[in-house]
Amino acid sequence: MIDIEKTVKINMLLDFYGNLLTKKKLEYLQLYYKEDLSLQEIASIYHVSRNAVYDMIQRTIKQLESYENKLHLLEKFTKRQAIIRKLEATFKDNKPLLKFLKQLDDIE
Repeated sequence: MIDIEKTVKINMLLDFYGNLLTKKKLEYLQLYYKEDLSLQEIASIYHVSRNAVYDMIQRTIKQLESYENKLHLLEKFTKRQAIIRKLEATFKDNKPLLKFLKQLDDIE
């Protein structure tokens, strides 16, 4: 997986499952994947080793992937979004339907 794709996937997993993580795990991932801080910068903030940050991030990613493997929230979201896009393209002249599709999209 390309790094950008991995970053996007992890950010999406964080959106779905971030509230299930401990504060520290969430902060590490947010700093690394959303704020684009290096492992060393995060280690300096928390006064731990670079390796400790790396290990925590790797374990947390596995935890997020475990949640996704059990709950499939990201998978279902992605499928719903694809269906909404197809409906929008197919019924682009149907204003009432597009309005409802927009409402569905806003809920997500």
